[in-house]
Amino acid sequence: MRYRKLSVLLHLQIVHLVNTASDYDPYKILGVSRSASQAEIKRAYKSLAREWHPDKNKDPKAEDMFIKISKSYEILSNEERRSNFDRYGQMDDNQPFGQSQHQGFRSFHNSFYFDESFFHFPRSRDFADSKYLLHHAQFNSDVLPDSHRRPYLIKVTSEWCFACIHIEPVWKETVQELEPLGVGIGVVDLGYERRLVNQLGAHRAPSIIGLVNGRVTFFHQAVVREHLRQFIEDLMPNKLVEKITDNNYLSFLDSWHAENKPSVLLFDQVPVVPLLYKLTAFAFRDYVRFGFVDQGDMHCTRLLRQFNINTYAPTMLLFKEYTEKPVDIIQARGMKRQIMDEFVSNNKFLQVPRLVNQQLFDELCPVKQFHRRRKYCVLLITGEDPAFVAGNKAFLDFASANRKDILRFAYVYQSQQQPLCHVLLHNQASLSPQVVILERRSQAGKVLYRSVSGGWNGSEEDKYRLHEQLELLQKDPAYLSSDATLPELNNEMAPIFIIQWMNAAYDYIIQIYDDLLYSNWREMMPILSLIFSALFILFGTVIIQAFSEPGENKPRKPKPREQPQTENDPTSRASTSSRPPKKDFVEVTELTDITYISNLVKLMPGHINVVLVLANVSKNALLRKFAKEVFSFSGTQTLHFSFLNIDKHCNWMPSLLRSTSGVAESKAQSDEDEETSDYTGHVLALNGHKKYFCLFRPVFTGDDPNDSSSESSFSSDNRRKSRSRSRSIHHKLDRLGLWMERLMEGTLPRLHVPAWPSLDENPNTS
Repeated sequence: MRYRKLSVLLHLQIVHLVNTASDYDPYKILGVSRSASQAEIKRAYKSLAREWHPDKNKDPKAEDMFIKISKSYEILSNEERRSNFDRYGQMDDNQPFGQSQHQGFRSFHNSFYFDESFFHFPRSRDFADSKYLLHHAQFNSDVLPDSHRRPYLIKVTSEWCFACIHIEPVWKETVQELEPLGVGIGVVDLGYERRLVNQLGAHRAPSIIGLVNGRVTFFHQAVVREHLRQFIEDLMPNKLVEKITDNNYLSFLDSWHAENKPSVLLFDQVPVVPLLYKLTAFAFRDYVRFGFVDQGDMHCTRLLRQFNINTYAPTMLLFKEYTEKPVDIIQARGMKRQIMDEFVSNNKFLQVPRLVNQQLFDELCPVKQFHRRRKYCVLLITGEDPAFVAGNKAFLDFASANRKDILRFAYVYQSQQQPLCHVLLHNQASLSPQVVILERRSQAGKVLYRSVSGGWNGSEEDKYRLHEQLELLQKDPAYLSSDATLPELNNEMAPIFIIQWMNAAYDYIIQIYDDLLYSNWREMMPILSLIFSALFILFGTVIIQAFSEPGENKPRKPKPREQPQTENDPTSRASTSSRPPKKDFVEVTELTDITYISNLVKLMPGHINVVLVLANVSKNALLRKFAKEVFSFSGTQTLHFSFLNIDKHCNWMPSLLRSTSGVAESKAQSDEDEETSDYTGHVLALNGHKKYFCLFRPVFTGDDPNDSSSESSFSSDNRRKSRSRSRSIHHKLDRLGLWMERLMEGTLPRLHVPAWPSLDENPNTS
């Protein structure tokens, strides 16, 4: 009997499919004949798809028509399906396509065969997920900003997805549980919202995504209701709710002054923080601090006894400046999200909050919109020193005793909000606290205000004077006689740059780890390409520097010249001396067997090496004096500075002087044969390419300046040598700066040599 009923039902279903399929003609939908070729069918499909695509066609029927066109092309582009339709599917075209798009009859062979869509659940735009459908514009304008107040759970699905059908029951149960708690729900169609899918980074269906603070996180576990619930909890920040016991509840409640926020305590019998409470804390984390007390914990007995908490129902207490007694309390067995939101939103400001940013100022003292919603802000300008504590406490007592809907009390620290205080105090720094009554008139910062005369010390007289002026203000709004434009407030609670950078880096590392762990290579390829490119450039640079010789990796920049200048041109040399030094020190290298060839013999054309001759005894003193005298010329690119140790190379100077041409060097040679000269303090400007040098001889500071240019006169050489033995080493280079200026001008005499003598390190070699 059971099998007979089943066969009857199956027969009725087949008859229904035949009747519904008989009204559908894909040839007429595509506008082609039954003998059309595949090229003609494809061309007709592309033309109609462009015309009826929902993103381009705003007709309400465009979406259904586009589905018909796609289904018709799917049938006619496959030869087997087309043949089956030609043999068994000749039907009328009056039947609406909506019934046949998910229930198709394919063909009969040896036995009947149903297409896979026969087992597909009926889908339409009015099913359970329709109200959660997200579009690209809606996501960016509504959902993305709202994710900073509540987390979102988003499902990515498509119409021809059997795995999506498999998770549908779990998804519905999760939505029914999490949506009343305040979790946002969204559904994205993979086939119709390609831009949104690409923005989310979801490329397959089904996918489940969590969205918190604008950050997208993928769900990678088994689709179970408990896992999805834990996924939402893990997305939220860790320190939303603080665990409170007898040991820390006083410090928690007293932190209102530093945090500038009220405090909320939830008392419950469960050992873990309920998800509903976490979601409420996430929504109001910028305004209120949240704590949780486990009533079953033995370390909370004093806390329960002090506030007389009923242990049979969850209880919420809200504290402001006075921590001995809560300002508001709610207690209910079935705590709802709406009740908790109203409870917190009605008490999200302190009685006298401190203005720490512009957002708090805008919410506390809104702009006047019309007469019935007029709001006045009573602002105390005070300081942070302990001397101001008594006055601030008196202002708090006055605000608590004079609470009205049209009055908002607040205070600012003059040192933290100087631009605001300068405008309200007329650019005069006040040593005593001042009270200003103001009314905001525009978002641009325009206000009407009036300063309370006499300042504020917290005395009874000050309270009476302020109360009297507030009464006058309520009777006559024109009492505020001054106007000004206030600057934007400084954000005192903003984290410093390094903390912001560390938080961003942490989020970025977590995202990379998540993508690597679950092999999301499509999203990781740009990041990996950037990392490997940076590593390649870094290691390539290190390898090049490791195998390059010192001094060769510094490219020389050619000096731009407007017109060609010769080496002997005085104006060319004078212009180079005016360049400022590129460094704050002078590089002086020693002439040795290794550096002698590169620094002199093979010196680049146009370059000059200025060499100081010294001995071991006078080395430190002469080098300091030499660097001081030539520092102003160290910015010239054609000048190099070196020193020659005469104790190591005692024969180089006599050999150089003997090799000079003309009468002058023969005179110098005869003088050198007569006695050994003291060459310490001599300076030579060597032009290695043209084989000439200029010679500086040490002179007394008090000598005639013309004597410093007598380097070319060798007739008085013996007299200078005898004098150099008695002069101080420190003053040997006193006139080197004048000699360097003449060198740059090109006015010094030049001594030519046929070849540069070799550098012999043996001092006994003659």
